[in-house]
Amino acid sequence: MRKTIPLYFLLLLLFLNIVGCVFVLGGAAGALGAYGISKDTVQAETDKPYDALWNSALTVARIRGTIKQEDSQRGYIELNVESGHVWIRLIRLTQATTRIRISARRYHLPNLDLAQDMFVKIMEEAK
Repeated sequence: MRKTIPLYFLLLLLFLNIVGCVFVLGGAAGALGAYGISKDTVQAETDKPYDALWNSALTVARIRGTIKQEDSQRGYIELNVESGHVWIRLIRLTQATTRIRISARRYHLPNLDLAQDMFVKIMEEAK
């Protein structure tokens, strides 16, 4: 019986790793829910205005790294952070809802921690 419990635990961890869509943050700073949609991307829908999120994303991007490309009409920011690369995408879903998607890679490898950190900072800044 004792050997089956660790086996079930390992199978659960393997299943969560394969699925890849694990709930990351719930209700943080006005978000309706943030999900890790891949090994390097965090996505959330929020009720914060698009302009507030855009200004917040620009502010956080300028503080954290060097902006390589920005386009407010497309809602796209690309920047270098430390030894990594971050892409921020804002998409207007409705007048009241905006989707924010942040992808991050460091040394060409997925970096979900950096994406989550950028997400939290942007949501906190967009108050």
